[in-house]
Amino acid sequence: MKLHYSPRSPFVRKVMVCALETGVAPQLTRVRSPVAMDTPNLALMRDNPLSKLPTLVLDDGLALFDSSVICEYLDTLHDGKRLFPAEGRERFVALQQQAFADGLLDILLLWRQERNKPEVQRRAQWLDGFAAKSAASLDALEKLAPNLRLDSIQIGDIAIACVLAYYDFRLPDLQWREGRPALAAWHAQFAERDSMRSTEPGDGE
Repeated sequence: MKLHYSPRSPFVRKVMVCALETGVAPQLTRVRSPVAMDTPNLALMRDNPLSKLPTLVLDDGLALFDSSVICEYLDTLHDGKRLFPAEGRERFVALQQQAFADGLLDILLLWRQERNKPEVQRRAQWLDGFAAKSAASLDALEKLAPNLRLDSIQIGDIAIACVLAYYDFRLPDLQWREGRPALAAWHAQFAERDSMRSTEPGDGE
């Protein structure tokens, strides 16, 4: 299977953490596929016309995207404990946590893009809105922290760990740990997993 990836993408990181946790990472051939808002990647667009990462191309040519679809597919390729519960309330809680983390990541990506504009082009109302949504989300995660897992982890735990790591990588000045001791303590332990340590973002493979 071919995985279009970037080592800096938090959504790619979520996929790779899932692949490592489930033991299917050796089945993936990673293809570095740079993307940018103003420069469509034509090679990637042959597999995913949205030119977005991650994109997983199966051996039969079927291209899967986005990260949530890819992660659930990878979870079918092993015989261990599933990252996606099979049914019932537990499944929907895990899916909701993943959707929450992914939605927060979407906000952070837009927020960072706005912050990186020349000052005269920044929209203050947008910045204020992103800040409010970020703070509210982190406060909600602090309340959720006692229910997050360090053993028998699920997709929600992985997604939340990846979004918190993105704060550290791209938005360290926001200091998300302040006033959120339970969330900070959980993440400090989760971040020591081999799957997290080996997928720390950077320029290399």
